[in-house]
Amino acid sequence: MLPLLVGKALRAFADGYVAVLLPAYLLALGFGTLDVGILSTATLLGSAFATLAVGAWGHRFHHRNLLLGAALLMLGTGLSFASLSAFLPLLLVAFIGTLNPSSGDVSVFLPLEHARLAESGQGTARTVLFARYSLLGALFAALGALASGVPQLLVSVLRIELLSGFRVMFVLYGLMGGAVWLLYRRMPAPRRECAVAAPQALRESKGVVVRLALLFSLDSFAGGLAINALMALWFFQRFDLSLAAAGSFFFWAGLLSAVSQLIAPKVAERIGLVNTMVFTHIPASICLIAAAFVPTLGLAFTLLFVRALLSQMDVPVRSAFVMEVVTPAERAAAASFTAVPRSLASAISPTIGGAMFAVGWLAAPLVVCGILKISYDLMLWRAFRQHKT
Repeated sequence: MLPLLVGKALRAFADGYVAVLLPAYLLALGFGTLDVGILSTATLLGSAFATLAVGAWGHRFHHRNLLLGAALLMLGTGLSFASLSAFLPLLLVAFIGTLNPSSGDVSVFLPLEHARLAESGQGTARTVLFARYSLLGALFAALGALASGVPQLLVSVLRIELLSGFRVMFVLYGLMGGAVWLLYRRMPAPRRECAVAAPQALRESKGVVVRLALLFSLDSFAGGLAINALMALWFFQRFDLSLAAAGSFFFWAGLLSAVSQLIAPKVAERIGLVNTMVFTHIPASICLIAAAFVPTLGLAFTLLFVRALLSQMDVPVRSAFVMEVVTPAERAAAASFTAVPRSLASAISPTIGGAMFAVGWLAAPLVVCGILKISYDLMLWRAFRQHKT
């Protein structure tokens, strides 16, 4: 599992700074806030179709080969974004590539890695393993957010243009994809592969997966209104925050999210997987709604830090829950088909959020996001509070 975990850390680091730099880079290229939303939508929509393909046909190939292909795609994405300036080519690369403008992992890597992780533990041990996986992602995404200040540092030290500093970071993103490819080449076949049923398409678990996918899609549509790229844009427009200050915020928010990954297995063991998902999420959404209306940056930071401590606690628990309620042979397909609606739903909302910003409705995306997430939590609790894992 070591290559998998190190690869996750590298990807999270790259995603952490890309989510902050993407809107600044696009604004520096001369695009508007609506264009930022459209390109963010394209990245999420492309990830959804790639994940759908993994769910439909991925069981025909070894996970290792698919992960190697995804790593090469990451390499090409970074180098292409660093060299292109026109909107349509960038839109095409955003759709095909692996850029992630959100705070979570919505890439094609996710279902493949989840299926491998699920084979390595049972019950509470599986929840702990997913928590460690999510913890690495949160920690390195936080460090990546802090690295979003590097372009301004390059400007002051090397006297280069800010746009060139942005492009250096996208080249680095591509090089990290190459490093992930080298790591995954060392990944052996699963030790228990002979003991685990061969991967297959959804059959026995189809009903529960469809119900979860519908609920997760509502949650992701809401989350797409407040992805990191749009939150950075909100800070830029509402409080005229600098790029370095925004990076610092996302760094500390990421650290708080990482702390929650450590707490999540203990909470889940005490109150159950579904209760952990629901009763940590609702207060986080209330904080997001309140942050939309506070008059000062300090109060906004405080509320959003509380949200960061609570809102990601459901991530490892949700992954473990999905793996618990499906048969071993259907895990890769279940991970894909619960991820696809999430990616499709979250792909629509950044454009809506960008349009709201463009007309001056700065509070609207945060408020709608919070209300929809609370609705999702209540529906999830009602549907699965008595479900036997």
